[in-house]
Amino acid sequence: MAFKKPITKSAVPDSPDRLFNDLPRRKHASLFDHQGQILRSYVDKALNDKDVAIQLPTGSGKTLVGLLLAEWRRRKFNERVVFLCPTRQLVNQVVEEANSKYGLHVQGFIGSAKFYTPEAKSAYLDGNRVAVTTYNSLFNTRPFFNNADVIIIDDAHAAESYLQSLWTFSVSRIEESDKILYKAICGVLKSVLPEQNFARLSGAWSGIEDATWVDKIPTKKLLTIAQDLRATINAHLSSENDQRYAWSMLQDHLNACQLYVSSNEILIKPLIPPTWVHNPFEKAKQRIYMSATLGLGGDLERLTGRANIKRLPIPSGWDTQGIGRRFFIFPEKSLDDEQIIHLRRTLMAKAGRSIVLTSNNESAKEISNDVDVHLGFPVFTANELEASKSNFLVNDHAVAVIANRYDGIDFPEDDCRLLFVDGLSQSTNLQERFFINKMGASLLFNDRIQTRALQAIGRCTRGLKDYSAVIITGDELSCYLTDSKKRKYFHPELQAELEFGIFQSTEADVTSLIENFEIFIEHDNSWEEANQSILESRAEALQEQFPAMEELSQAVKYEIKWQKALWNSDSVDAREAARDVLSVLKHPDLKGYRALWHYYAGSAADQAFMEGHAGFDTIAREHYLQAKKSTISIPWLTSLSRDMNIVFEEDKEDQKNLLVMQQVEQIESNLVNLGLISNTKFAANEAKIRAGLNNPETFEMAQVELGKYLGFNSEKVESEASPDPWWYKGDLVIVFEDHVDAEETSSLSATKARQAASHPKWLHDHNESYKNCRILPVILTPVTNARDGAIPHLEGVSYWGATEFMEWSEMVLNVIRELRKTFTGPGNLAWRATAAEELSKINADVFGLYEWLSNRPAQKYLIGTRE
Repeated sequence: MAFKKPITKSAVPDSPDRLFNDLPRRKHASLFDHQGQILRSYVDKALNDKDVAIQLPTGSGKTLVGLLLAEWRRRKFNERVVFLCPTRQLVNQVVEEANSKYGLHVQGFIGSAKFYTPEAKSAYLDGNRVAVTTYNSLFNTRPFFNNADVIIIDDAHAAESYLQSLWTFSVSRIEESDKILYKAICGVLKSVLPEQNFARLSGAWSGIEDATWVDKIPTKKLLTIAQDLRATINAHLSSENDQRYAWSMLQDHLNACQLYVSSNEILIKPLIPPTWVHNPFEKAKQRIYMSATLGLGGDLERLTGRANIKRLPIPSGWDTQGIGRRFFIFPEKSLDDEQIIHLRRTLMAKAGRSIVLTSNNESAKEISNDVDVHLGFPVFTANELEASKSNFLVNDHAVAVIANRYDGIDFPEDDCRLLFVDGLSQSTNLQERFFINKMGASLLFNDRIQTRALQAIGRCTRGLKDYSAVIITGDELSCYLTDSKKRKYFHPELQAELEFGIFQSTEADVTSLIENFEIFIEHDNSWEEANQSILESRAEALQEQFPAMEELSQAVKYEIKWQKALWNSDSVDAREAARDVLSVLKHPDLKGYRALWHYYAGSAADQAFMEGHAGFDTIAREHYLQAKKSTISIPWLTSLSRDMNIVFEEDKEDQKNLLVMQQVEQIESNLVNLGLISNTKFAANEAKIRAGLNNPETFEMAQVELGKYLGFNSEKVESEASPDPWWYKGDLVIVFEDHVDAEETSSLSATKARQAASHPKWLHDHNESYKNCRILPVILTPVTNARDGAIPHLEGVSYWGATEFMEWSEMVLNVIRELRKTFTGPGNLAWRATAAEELSKINADVFGLYEWLSNRPAQKYLIGTRE
C-alpha cells in the first residue's frame, strides 16, 4: 500500500477577515463591512487577552465571525479550538452553515463522549478541525474537551444556566425522583427555620403568600448544620441522580455557598460560579464570548466568574436599526381569559406554524392539549426540535410548545411568523428571586432581565428581512415590556415596536386584533403605512443606560475576589474583598445591594472569628448593623439581626418595621397575583370584598379576603367553637367575633361576650405556633350596649363598631388602589417605604392596628344594661 502524501500547510493571512477570501467553497462573495471591522479590531486589540467579549447584534453574521476566528487561530497558531453552542440543534446548524455556506471544515460533537468516533476525536485533538459542541460538553465533571487552547462561547448571554449548572444543586419537592431527598434535607433544615417557614418548605401551605415565599439560610446558621447536611445528602443521593455531579463540586465548600429555600425547592449554589477551579475552562489560552448584548454592569463577569474581560465595541451603525420587524399584541390589555384563548386558536390557524414559549411544564401541557383538542395540529417539544426542526417545518400547520426556555432555538424567515410568549418570569432561580423580591436588588439584574426578554421575543426575527407577530401574555413580561419607565432602556427600534403594539392592543376587541394580524402577515401595502409610523417613532426614540452601571462594573472584580477567597477558605481576605465592594457601591438605587454586601462582609467576619481570628465577632456585628441600617424596607435583614442575637437600643422600633415590611412584601405579592397589565382582576377582587362585607351571610369570608388584601395572614376555619376570622403577622394576632347581623338597638349577650373572650385560648389549644403570640380578641358589632352579665366576660376584649369597620375598610381599599398606581413590581424600596407610611396613616399596618384596637376595651365602649 502506498504511503499517504502529507498535506502541505499553506501560509495563513495575518487577519481572520483575509482568511475568508482563501475559502474556495464559500457561497458568500465577501464579508460585510461590520464583520471585517470586528475581526480586525480583535487582532489589533485583543489577540493575546485571556478573556475577550465580542458584541454583534442578532442577524449581523455573528456566527461567521466566531467561526472565522476559530479557524484562523487553529491554522495560525496550531491550536485546539472549541466552539460552544447552547443546544444540539444549534451545533448541527453551525456545522451545516460552516460546511455548506462558508466552506469551512468543522467537526460537530453531540451527545455522550463515549459515542464520539475515533476519526472525529483525532480531527480535534490533532488540531485539524475546529470542534463544535454544546456548553454541557465542556462544563461537566469529566469533559472530553479538557485541553482546548481557545474556547469560543457563542450566544454567551444564553450560557448562564449551562455554565452555572456544574455548581448548582437543586432539589425539588415536586419531582418524584427528588421527594425522598427533599424530605431528608427538610429534616436537617428544621432547626434553622422558623416554624411557619418550615411548614412552607415541607409543603404545608395553601395561600399565595406561601406559594411565592423564598428565603435564604444565613451562612452562620448553614455552617452549624453543614456536617449533618453533607451526611444526609450523601446518604440519600442516589447514583442515578444527575445532581450528584454538582454536589461533588459543592459539598466541601458549603462555607462559600448560599442556601435558598422556597415552598417547592431547595437550592445550594455559590453567588458566582467558581470557573477558575474547572481546569478545562481555566487553562485555555483564550476564552472568547460572543453575544448580541454584553451589558455595562459587569453581568458577563458575574455569569462567567472572570474578573477581567476585554470588550470589543459594537460596530458603528447598529445602534438605531434593529433586526427584522415585530408586531406586538398584548391581549390582556383588552380581552378576558376566554377571549384570549379564542384569539390564540384563531391566530394559530391563520399563521400555519407557530411557537409558544411558556414558563413551566404544566402550562406547556395545558396549551399542548388545547391545540390537540381544538385544532388537531401536531405539537413539538424543545427536545424534538433540538434534534431537528425538519419534522416541524414540513407541516403547513404545527405548533412548537417550549417550556422554561428563553433562547437556543431559532425560527428565521418562513420557518415561523407567529410567536406566543406566555408567563415568562423575570427571575429564573431562587437566588434571583431572593435578590429581587427580598433584598430590593433588582438593579443588579437589569441587563440580565432585558437580555432574556429580548431573546424570548426574538425567536422568529433573526435577520433583517424577518418579521413575526409576538403575542405577550402573563403579568411579569407584559408589565416589563409595557412600562414606559423601563422601555426607555430598550433599543430605539424595540421602543417604537412596543409603543405601536401597546396602542393597537388598548381598547381593542378580538376581531380588530385578528384583522391587524392578517394585515401584518400579508406584509403588503396595507402594512407599509403602519410600518411607517414605527419608523417615525424609532427616529424620535433615544436609548438610555440603566442607572448605576458604572459602579456595578467597578464592583464585580471585588465580588469575584470575595468568592475566590471563600472558596479557598480565606475568610479574612473575603471580608476585605467585601469591603472593597462596599467602597464603590454609592448610588442611592443600590441601597438593597449595598445592604446585601454588608451582610456578606459580616458573614465572612463571622467565619474568620470561628476560625480563631480575634475581634472579628465585633466586626461581624458592625456589618450586620450597617446592613440593617442601610434601609428599613428589607425585613430579612431585621430578622437576621434578631436571629444573630444582635440587640440594639431601637429594637422595639426594629420589630415594628419588620412586621410592617413583611406586610408590605405580602401586598406586593397580592398585587402581582391580581395582575398589573390591566385592572380587570384587581377591580373584580375589590368589588367582591365590598359586596361581601355588605352582606351578613358573606361577611366573614370577605373579611378573610380583606385581611389577605392588606398583607396579613388571614384564616377562618369552620369547627365547633372556632373563632370568626383572624388576621396575623409575626407574633401579633387579631381574632374577631363578628356580630354584624345584630340589631343596633340590641344588647350584647353574655354568651357572645364569652365567645369573644375564649378565642385566644382556642387558638393556643389548636395551633402551637400561636403559643408565644400576642392575641387580641375583638368584638365587631353595631351594638353599643351590653347586658350586665356580659361585661365581666369582656376583660381583655376590644371593641370595633360595625360602621367604623366599614368606613375603615373603604379607606383600606382606596389606599391599596392608590399604591397600585405606582407599583411596577416587587423589590422597589422607595415604594415600600411609601406604602408603609400610607398604611400607618389609617392604622392599617399590623402594628398600628393592633395598638389602636388594644386601646379600645369593650368594657369601656359598651354600656351595661340590666337583663
